[in-house]
Amino acid sequence: MTTIQYAFATALVLVVFVMVANVIVDLYARGAVRAAVDEAARAGARVDATTADCATRAGEVLVGLVGPTLRSGVDVRCEVSDGVVTARADVELPSWLAWMPDWAFTSIGTAVKEEAP
Repeated sequence: MTTIQYAFATALVLVVFVMVANVIVDLYARGAVRAAVDEAARAGARVDATTADCATRAGEVLVGLVGPTLRSGVDVRCEVSDGVVTARADVELPSWLAWMPDWAFTSIGTAVKEEAP
């Protein structure tokens, strides 16, 4: 009887460990996406920069911070409106366990566009 209880407790602890690890990785990915959109907005705010420069910079930052599996769920778009550069990332991070929901969120970074002298 003790063996069955031990096996069940061990399995339960492993599932909880995987869930906690998944949350930690998702929180890291959220921080990486936040850094990417902030850096992208700053890059797009230069006088000579375009929205393509903004999106490219976001991709570069993400390549340096997260792996390809997490990057595949990130969609970054940049736009300039009324002198403000906005970088928006729509993110869906897959869950490691089939019965846990995926985590979806949006992160937005803004910067004021520089004006030519």
